[in-house]
Amino acid sequence: MKTLENPTFECETGNYHTFCPISCVAWLYQKIEDSFFLVVGTKTCGYFLQSALGVMIFAEPRYAMAELEEGDISAQFNDQKELERICLQVKKDRNPSVIIWIGTCTTEIIKMDLEGIAPKLEKQLGIPIVVARANGLDYAFTQGEDTVLAAMTHRCPEYNPHNTYQQKGDVAKHFVVDAAKSTNSFEKGGKFNRCSLVLFGSLPSSVASQLNLESKRQLVPVSGWLPSQKYNELPALGEGVYVCGVNPFLSRTATTSMRRRKCQLVGAPFPIGPDGTCAWIEKICSVFDLKPDGLEERESKIWKTLSDYLEIIKDKSVFFMGDNLLEISIARFLIRSGMVVYEVGIPYMDRRYQAAELLLLQNTCMKMKKPMPRIVEKPDNYSQVQRMHELQPNLAITGMAHANPLEARDIDTKWSVEFTFAQIHGFANARDALELVTRPLRRRSDSISCSCSLSKQTINSQ
Repeated sequence: MKTLENPTFECETGNYHTFCPISCVAWLYQKIEDSFFLVVGTKTCGYFLQSALGVMIFAEPRYAMAELEEGDISAQFNDQKELERICLQVKKDRNPSVIIWIGTCTTEIIKMDLEGIAPKLEKQLGIPIVVARANGLDYAFTQGEDTVLAAMTHRCPEYNPHNTYQQKGDVAKHFVVDAAKSTNSFEKGGKFNRCSLVLFGSLPSSVASQLNLESKRQLVPVSGWLPSQKYNELPALGEGVYVCGVNPFLSRTATTSMRRRKCQLVGAPFPIGPDGTCAWIEKICSVFDLKPDGLEERESKIWKTLSDYLEIIKDKSVFFMGDNLLEISIARFLIRSGMVVYEVGIPYMDRRYQAAELLLLQNTCMKMKKPMPRIVEKPDNYSQVQRMHELQPNLAITGMAHANPLEARDIDTKWSVEFTFAQIHGFANARDALELVTRPLRRRSDSISCSCSLSKQTINSQ
């Protein structure tokens, strides 16, 4: 076990033991309400999506498969004509505001020129077509969302502090407003600051509203979210715009907004857990030269409401196998909650984008007097299982493929994918995050209590 020290990083096999990133369609099509997702791949991709989204089939989800046949792979068919036929059908049936093409592994292998075909069809159909690569060769589970948002970054209107932009279709239109009265301005030291803050990351509307409210309490104006619920409401980006992510797997989106759109990135920890949310807001306030008001008191109150969960996990140990790239943030939150984290496996990590989170992890370990966890990028699952046998953690947070084998070896598990779909961001949702963690621990405790009761009854009967 490591002592208090700087984080050390290791890399093992170089494989991604995660879900396919095309699964990002599952939450993005619900977030971007006027969109249509077209996944360009094989029947295997279709089977995967059907299994992943099968429970939503009666809701008529806005996605479809453009299935590649043998003729497509051997270049016997015209890719543009086939995609044109499908997109015309989509326009006729659904008439979306934007069509998002999701490229899969097969499109990479056969070098399918989606970026070259899209502008031609976009002009012909009169509907914006956004191309995002979400193949499992290059990306882990949640990075599918990252590629989609990075592609949409290019479609955001240009920011101008004197103008308020409205987007119709794919063309930015604007009208001149009084900047001092604009929602993108706020009073600071008697003067109006025209900087704008855009948050990026796909969160349920209720959670996004909570984070907006937390920012508003500190007089920080949020001018928009990427993605927006409507495609024609994409936020303006450009010089003078600060961008801040809410998830640790969005490094490509952060890089694109800085390099391509000249935005300034707010390097903050991520708003997961009361500690992360507090640090996230504090960092944003520091960028806008604002002093946080009542933030520590608010965090303290939230911790008090979690006391029943904290008693359950106090001094318990946890091992992250690595799946959804949320591992560092969740580990930091659990250490702050009193747990010991032996190892944090993570498929991929951009250390620059997660620098603030890593620093907060280090400070949290020092504050709680807990050992710094071992951080393993692209972990080898076989080696991890051997380490778990030695360490005997109370809980393993793992991908679905390894849960049953670990349970058979008497190690309690929690599916990491549940953290992806659960509402765990912000102050209000910290309880839900701990509910996920404590459920298997409470189940074991209940089973032990039941066994003890049965033993007592047997002894008494004898």
